[in-house]
Formats: sequence, C-alpha cells, structure tokens
Amino acid sequence: MSIRKMLFMGLIMFLGACSSDLFVVHNGNMPAEERVAKLQKGQSKEEVMELLGAPSTVTGLNDNHWVYMSSTVKKVAFLRPQELERDIVAITFKDNIVTSVEHYDLADGNDIAVDKDVTTSADSKVGFFRKYFGGVGQYSMFGRGNEKEP
Repeated sequence: MSIRKMLFMGLIMFLGACSSDLFVVHNGNMPAEERVAKLQKGQSKEEVMELLGAPSTVTGLNDNHWVYMSSTVKKVAFLRPQELERDIVAITFKDNIVTSVEHYDLADGNDIAVDKDVTTSADSKVGFFRKYFGGVGQYSMFGRGNEKEP
C-alpha cells in the first residue's frame, strides 16, 4: 500500500472518529411560568414552598435568600459548551415573609475575570523532603511508648 493511500485512510479514520453529535442539556428546577406569576410580596416561606417547591439553592447564612434557576446548554463534541438560555428567580425573605422577587436571564449575567495572583502560604517554603518525609516516625499505631492510661 502506498504512502498516499495510508495517509488518506488515516485521514478518513480521523474524521470518522470526530463526533458531530449535538447535545442540548437542560439543568435546574425552574417551576412553570404560571406558578412563578402567582408569587407575590407578603407570602410566607410555607406558601412559596407549596407554590414553587424546593429552591435550587438557598444562599446566605440565615436561609432568607432562595434561588430557583434553570439553564439550557448546547454541547458539541469537544467544543466549549454554549449556554443558550438562563432563567433565575431570586426571592428574599424577612421574618419569613417575601420582601422581594427578582427575575434574571442570560443578558443579566457577567463574565468574571480570573485573577492570576498567587497567595503564598507557610507550606510553600517547606522543602520537598520535609514536606513528604517530615512526619516519618512520629506516628505510633498503639499509642505512645510506656505511658499508662488513666
């Protein structure tokens, strides 16, 4: 078999292995629009839970911020996923009563720049041998020496 035929066969096999599959993935648990439309200020947490179900996430330390969200993402083979749509409802409570309801979509999102600064720690100055072999001999499976237990 000639080199040209081998290269051609290799190219055919490579292109055949490349996937052209398209996957559209839906993530989240956004309630139906008619249920979200019934949401009003002044409702209690229990009423919101009955109306919309459990939130996608609860933010804050005091459970007073509920977020319902969903998104649709397109994935093609090995390419970077592309978010097609996003829907977010953020509910804020005060004294277990709804004080605000905010709606967000894909246009409301922001790209976040990743900071490349590095934070040093005390461990970063420890050498290789000390880091990996520094604890050798400091562990005793059966306790310490001849000490008597009280």
